[in-house]
Amino acid sequence: MLEQGNFLFNSPFLPCVFFWFFLFPVVASQIPLGSKLSVEENNLWVSPRGDFAIGFVNRSDQPYQYSVGIRFNSKSIPVPEQTVVWVAGADVTVGNKSYFQLSQNGELVLVDSLKGVTVWTSNTSELAVVSALLRDDGNLFLLNRKQEVVWQSFDNPSDTLLPGQNLPVHKTLRAASRNSVSSYYSLYMNASGQLQLKWESDVIYWSSYWSRGNPSSSNLGAVLTSGGVLRLVDHNQEPVWSVFGEDHNDSVNYRLLKLDIDGNLRMYSWVEATASWRSVWQAVENQCNVFATCGEHGICVFNASGSPECQCPFKTTSSPSSKCFALNCESNYSMDTYEHTFLYGIYPPNESITITSLQQCKELCIQDPACTAATFTNDGTAQCRMKTSPYFSGHQNPSLSSISFVKKCSDPIAVNPHAFRSSPAQSPVKRSHGLCISCLIGAASGTFVLFAIVQIGIGYFIYRRRYQILRKAASAYPGWNSKGLMMLPFTEIKDITGNFKHQIGPGMYRGELPNHQPVAVKDLENAIEERKFRAVVSKIGSIHHKNLVRLDGYCFELGHRYLVYEYVKNGSVDKYIEDDELSQRLTWKRRVDICITVARAICYLHTGCREFISHGNLKCSNVVLDKNYEPKVSEFGLGTAHLEASYGGEKDVEDFGKMVLILITGRPEVQDAWEWIYEEWIQRRLEGVVDKRLDAGVDLKELERLLRIAFWCLQTNEHMRPSMGEVVKVLEGTLTVDPPPPPFSHRLSEEESLESGSKPPSPVEP
Repeated sequence: MLEQGNFLFNSPFLPCVFFWFFLFPVVASQIPLGSKLSVEENNLWVSPRGDFAIGFVNRSDQPYQYSVGIRFNSKSIPVPEQTVVWVAGADVTVGNKSYFQLSQNGELVLVDSLKGVTVWTSNTSELAVVSALLRDDGNLFLLNRKQEVVWQSFDNPSDTLLPGQNLPVHKTLRAASRNSVSSYYSLYMNASGQLQLKWESDVIYWSSYWSRGNPSSSNLGAVLTSGGVLRLVDHNQEPVWSVFGEDHNDSVNYRLLKLDIDGNLRMYSWVEATASWRSVWQAVENQCNVFATCGEHGICVFNASGSPECQCPFKTTSSPSSKCFALNCESNYSMDTYEHTFLYGIYPPNESITITSLQQCKELCIQDPACTAATFTNDGTAQCRMKTSPYFSGHQNPSLSSISFVKKCSDPIAVNPHAFRSSPAQSPVKRSHGLCISCLIGAASGTFVLFAIVQIGIGYFIYRRRYQILRKAASAYPGWNSKGLMMLPFTEIKDITGNFKHQIGPGMYRGELPNHQPVAVKDLENAIEERKFRAVVSKIGSIHHKNLVRLDGYCFELGHRYLVYEYVKNGSVDKYIEDDELSQRLTWKRRVDICITVARAICYLHTGCREFISHGNLKCSNVVLDKNYEPKVSEFGLGTAHLEASYGGEKDVEDFGKMVLILITGRPEVQDAWEWIYEEWIQRRLEGVVDKRLDAGVDLKELERLLRIAFWCLQTNEHMRPSMGEVVKVLEGTLTVDPPPPPFSHRLSEEESLESGSKPPSPVEP
């Protein structure tokens, strides 16, 4: 799955291939106020020599989602190789009626015309901008009347550094986003002045090292030189650390430093002779040492040609798109052994470590129902690393001495295939023609065992046949076979729910499939028309994210509309908020994790799917906790079935703000308390708003960040609310957030806004 060398364009981990639509350049020098780029016109702003251009890009795997970006435009670089080096708003996407404009008030704005909202802005309306300029080094300037630079794209990097571009301590490179793993990779500078590659917020898998004193990190910056050298330089531009590309002494026209979506940082050079980009340096030499480089799709191994790829040894069959992790066994399971294999948990990225022997390590995992896998290492100290999350990854190499054990569910089969292994040759047996009592007993026992095996086999065949019929029924439904969903008749819905005996929420019932797999069945209003119901199922059935509740099946019959979800063990968050005893389980750390995880899930719905999806009804009762208290968002996308539903993301942002305040205060209804909470925050009485049932452990910095972003989400003026992508970055600590105005202030009318010429403040810095 992985390839060495040219990851930039040939790697299947690429989130998308950008296709540019060419027309004649519209601007070859300065860009005046009012200039506009649109998806429909496919026009470009071009640098003076034509080396770079800015315009809309279309993601091939998301045909109706567009971004605005700067890319190479030189005639010496073929179109397929003209890679994107900067994207406005990082992962922000818009529809096919959108435009990008240098407005009359001096702001770059990206407007989604279908939704009628501005999704990204440079926030420069107060800086007296009179023009823009795209330079031949790839930097986009905004200039004032004195031709001074008041804003530049080099100060707001996405995943790429160009020669001459500086990455200071407070800036971050973030890998392009395709799924829930790749978007978590980032490059940043820590407090000691070291460049570090990081997965999510706490897993560091590469650092730069240097020993020339210890200058303040605030004075350092990372720079890629035109000669192919990556340097950390101090305030005098003196290098304190350097790495060199293989061709740093060669004459090369174009270079770039890119954080690829596989998590590796690479330096690329344009090779004229082969008309291709060549990787001349990479931070992590062994790609398998990049944390979670295979995500949920297996472990990293080296194939026969010596190239790294992702494989799933825990399944007999797998595809590159299938997920590979331990199953949640309801009853029987076995332990499979994998030598020269090191495994680690990724959701969450932690594990318990015990000093013990190899055999005891295996036994500990077998005896612990929560254990999904274990890795035994002995590098001077014998350690057993046990994982309780079903989401894990790792790497395999003959040079590794570690041994891993993975729990595997034992299916109800007649014969254990692992039993047919070679055994030592048996010694000759003396023949006897007399009556052999032991032989008769053995024959009778064998007959009984054979009879039992036949009965089990028949039962299993009937079980499998029944579900094959259900699958065929689902496949026969036009357009649904690709979703892999069960289509169940209403009689089956009644059977699996015990005639709706166990209600676990409004319109939600617990059920159990014939294979004893628990499910949650949602009763939708039978008034939903067929077309809308099909649209809902089609949309929800194609969404897969670790923090979104999975749809397993549906029922569509006259007067009956049901959705069958995976069952999440510990129920919804609201019952923990409302119950004094259960609330003790929602520690401060868990409440913060719920906020971050839910934000990521909603951000994925807004920007990570093929088309924008609004949850429409986000609240604590629609956030459920699994056995490890990891949150999952449920009942998303159902708003499309209701005419009154909001199709924009503003309602989701507002609902998220309410949920954050509920988790902080422990009050099920907080709308009436907004003024009080805001006043307590203004008066710096932060502890006064925290749920009194929390014993300790409240981090005041986290509390401040949560309150600020919640108040921004609750702004009455929808245009002042942040996007969910910005919310995620604020909660992760990669984006600063300004003090918010009162969330209960009245919205300015359009007339007032036009008369005053005012612009709503922005919650985050550009």
